[in-house]
Amino acid sequence: MYDVIVIGSGPAGLTAAIYTTRANLKTLVIAGVKWGGQLMLTTLVENYPGFPEGIQGPDLMMAMRKQAEHHGAEIVDADFTSADFSKRPFSITAGDKTYEGKSVIIATGADTKWLGVPGEKEKIGRGVSSCAPCDAPFFREKNVVVAGGGDSAMEEALVLTKFANSVTVIHRRDEFKASKIMLDRARKNPKIKFVTNTEIVEVLGQDKVEKVKLKNNQTNEVTDLPVDGVFVAIGHMPNTLVFSAKGPLRSEASGSAFGRKDIELDEQGFIKVHDHTRTNQEGVFVAGDVHDARYKQAVTAAGFGCMAALEAEKWLENQS
Repeated sequence: MYDVIVIGSGPAGLTAAIYTTRANLKTLVIAGVKWGGQLMLTTLVENYPGFPEGIQGPDLMMAMRKQAEHHGAEIVDADFTSADFSKRPFSITAGDKTYEGKSVIIATGADTKWLGVPGEKEKIGRGVSSCAPCDAPFFREKNVVVAGGGDSAMEEALVLTKFANSVTVIHRRDEFKASKIMLDRARKNPKIKFVTNTEIVEVLGQDKVEKVKLKNNQTNEVTDLPVDGVFVAIGHMPNTLVFSAKGPLRSEASGSAFGRKDIELDEQGFIKVHDHTRTNQEGVFVAGDVHDARYKQAVTAAGFGCMAALEAEKWLENQS
C-alpha cells in the first residue's frame, strides 16, 4: 500500500515524488519503459534554473530521478496500463503488476504532434524542434521555418524573430486558424514571411538540418528551401489515451471503469483541473503538460508537480 502513486516520470512526476517522499509519504513512481518525458529527446537545456552553462536534457532528468530515489521514492520502469478510480484505495496496473495507493498524481505529460515526414525524427535536437522558447537562441542569425497555422505557430515565429535572420511560416492551407490579433502581429513583423497551401514533405541534411523539401498541394510543385532549423507547431497530444473512455480498459468481472473514463477532460483532451491540481475524482491529482496546454515548459511542469504533491499531502492528512 502506497500513500501516493505518481504516474509519469518527467519533471512534473519526479518533482512530485521528491516532495511526497520528503513529506514521509510512501511513494511509487510508474515511470514507463521510456521514462523521463520529452526532455529525454532534448539536447542542451539553457532555460532551466540552476545551470549557468545549460545542461543536457537526459542529464537533467537523471539528476531528478536520482534525487527522488535518494529521498526514498520507488520507481518502476513499466508502462501504465489501467487504473480503477471507482473505489479507494485506488488500483494502478503497470506491466503485469497491480499496485494500491491512497492517492494518485497523474503526470503523464503530452507529446508533440510531429509532421511524420522522412528525416524529421532523426533531426530532433539537430535542427528540428518543437519549442522556440527553449531553442531559439541556438538559431541566432540563422534562417528557420515554422510548420503550422494556429496561435502556437505565430507565437513560435515571433519568438524566433528575436534571434533568427528570417522566419518562414509554412501552412498547408490558405487560411489560418490563428486568432486575428496573433496573425496581425506576425504579419507586421518584417522578419516573418508566409508560404501557404504548402507542406513540408521531407527534412534534408547530413548531421543537421540543411534544407526542407516543400510541396504545393494545389499545383503539386516540389521545391527545396535551404534552412537551418525546423520548428513544428501543429499542437500537442496530452497522454490521456490510456485513460480514454472509448478504450477497452474495462474490468469484465466487476464492470468498473478504468482510467480516463472517470477523469474529466477539456475539449482538447487535457485533464480538467479543479482548484489548482485536483481532478474531478477525490484523491486524484494532476500535474504538468497533461493538463497544461498553455506554458508547456519543464520548469512549469516541475512547479505543478510540487503543487500536486503538497495538495496530495494535505488531502491525505485530512483523511486520517
